[in-house]
Amino acid sequence: MIEARGLTKRYGKTLAVNDLSFTVQPGRVTGFLGPNGAGKSTTMRMMLGLDNPTSGVALIDGKNYRELHNPLRKIGALLDAKWVHPNRSAYAHLQWMAVSNKIPVRRVDEVLELVGLTAVAKKRAGGFSLGMSQRLGIAGALLGDPEILLFDEPVNGLDPEGILWIRKFMHRLADEGRTVLVSSHLLSEMSLTAQELVVIGRGKLIAQSSTEDFIHAATENTVKVRSPQASKLRDALMRTTNATLRDDADALVVSGLDAAQIGEIAAANQVVLHELSPQRGSLEEAFMQLTGDSVEYHTELAQAVDQLVDVNR
Repeated sequence: MIEARGLTKRYGKTLAVNDLSFTVQPGRVTGFLGPNGAGKSTTMRMMLGLDNPTSGVALIDGKNYRELHNPLRKIGALLDAKWVHPNRSAYAHLQWMAVSNKIPVRRVDEVLELVGLTAVAKKRAGGFSLGMSQRLGIAGALLGDPEILLFDEPVNGLDPEGILWIRKFMHRLADEGRTVLVSSHLLSEMSLTAQELVVIGRGKLIAQSSTEDFIHAATENTVKVRSPQASKLRDALMRTTNATLRDDADALVVSGLDAAQIGEIAAANQVVLHELSPQRGSLEEAFMQLTGDSVEYHTELAQAVDQLVDVNR
């Protein structure tokens, strides 16, 4: 388990992380989300002992990272895919990591095969594409077969096949009872990968909940209806309910009623339906709704755009 308790980090006058508290439980993939500048990377660095908190603590199974013996056996992390000596081969890079943490060297071949890099194990890491570097970084995180895993933007540079692979791989790790925390800006992918979310903005906690609850709390579910008798259905809905209706191309989008209720009203009024589709809000919509006030430089950018428009009038 990962715990942040009152975690605060200042860089001079800049407050990067502000009294942040949350937990990451084993057995589920937890997404760590926030706008640029929210403090995600700083928080992860404090978890790994790379930055010292100004106050508060980050704990790995109840211990500070520096208190862990053979830390790669407890927690594996990928924070920077390009953090590797460019003249070392993938094998040599993992080999020194294994030796320094008293991990059997045979494990190097195992993780290279897991991430699909066996064929290029002896090639210089400096010549790797970003996607290959990501795979090498993931191999390093897995080297000690750790109980806890941290990934910062792990799908950057991966092709669709690689993204699907890492999504399934993370689910498998969580199913094995491991703790998995992953940060990403690809919200559509996070909606498929993460079962839990920790969302921060300007260094403060905005929400911690299941992905489903986060979306439900911030977005409105609607139902898309298509009918050759759309006007008749519209009249019936407006006459008998307080639902909100809007047109969308050749369809009617209904808020405030579920599909079953709409279907019953259509049947009672002898309206033919061609489509009756519940539309769930997206993670992207929920994220924008709840973090809009936390976007770095949002106000300044909006003011600059307004000024530019005024000048060009």
